[in-house]
Amino acid sequence: MDYRTTKFRSAVTLSASCLLLASGVLHASIIPDSALNSSPGVYTTGGYYTNDLGANIVTTGGGSSANVGQADGRNDDGFMSLDLGFDVTFFGETYSSLFINNNGNISFENGISAYIPTGPTGASAPIISPFFGDVDTRASDVVYYNLTNDQLVVTWNNVGWYNAHSDPTNSFQLVLRGDDYAVDANEGAIGFFYQTMGWDATDTNDFSAMGFGDGAGNSVELASSLTAGLNSVLENQYLWLDQQLAPVTPAPLPPTSVPVPATIFLMAMGLFGLRLTQRKQQ
Repeated sequence: MDYRTTKFRSAVTLSASCLLLASGVLHASIIPDSALNSSPGVYTTGGYYTNDLGANIVTTGGGSSANVGQADGRNDDGFMSLDLGFDVTFFGETYSSLFINNNGNISFENGISAYIPTGPTGASAPIISPFFGDVDTRASDVVYYNLTNDQLVVTWNNVGWYNAHSDPTNSFQLVLRGDDYAVDANEGAIGFFYQTMGWDATDTNDFSAMGFGDGAGNSVELASSLTAGLNSVLENQYLWLDQQLAPVTPAPLPPTSVPVPATIFLMAMGLFGLRLTQRKQQ
């Protein structure tokens, strides 16, 4: 049987119980939607609002051999392993490598080819999910990564959704910083950045997830995660979090545009005309 025909719909209900980790039971923390900040752009290693996305991922794992390992990065459910060259501490464990998963997340210990977002709580490995959904890049743009000293930026750039749909698309980005990264004031160790978010439901599922999980059932999730319309909540928003996964209140982002010379000239002429009118009246 063709793997691509075996995707089924699924529904997931998270427990409302929030109990202490020390008790040995699951713990879920909620990030309020109000923690999101309005943003007209994404962050990359070149600074705000640049197009330096780096190289596309080439997947070496996943459930569909027909869509794995293509040099152009087009893929359905694959993932790519990556040595970071720096340490990242996540849920009390320290890692120096990870997996970039096509379906809107990165993970530690194992790659994740799952396409139905059981949520960070139900992930099979420690996971960071800016937008865990059934991403399918076979007919759209692809996933890129840019690795520098103590920082990784992963960009899902104008990506489509299963089954090979290219309209509408989503564009979102993850910034992951090493333990020794000198974090600027009002920024954080992990950043989620979103531009146009055109889809949420796919041919396999009706919702997507945003948040973190330790692979053992404990999670930190956005309030609207795993609810219909998450894409609309995230569009043109961003969020910084510290190493404890607590939201950081950022400094205002720089403006994305300045008046062009013609605009400045017209403004000056308007002021000049106003002064002439005032003198005539005097």
